[in-house]
Amino acid sequence: MSLSERAAKAAKIAEEPQLYKVCEGCDSIVTKRVTTCPSCHGYRFNEDPQAVVQQAKILGTREKTSVLTEDLQ
Repeated sequence: MSLSERAAKAAKIAEEPQLYKVCEGCDSIVTKRVTTCPSCHGYRFNEDPQAVVQQAKILGTREKTSVLTEDLQ
């Protein structure tokens, strides 16, 4: 995913932060319906909309650094 795509996705998340939460294990943003983080399998989340917006701004301005299962195949 390019940096411009990440920025667009982050902007979308920031528009509706109540639909998302931030994983406290790896700082990924996930939808509220998940129970474990797909990136790190963590189960603790910050659901504060301000925290979601802040993290979206951070993630939207940098390249992807996490490694997902599909990256290893």
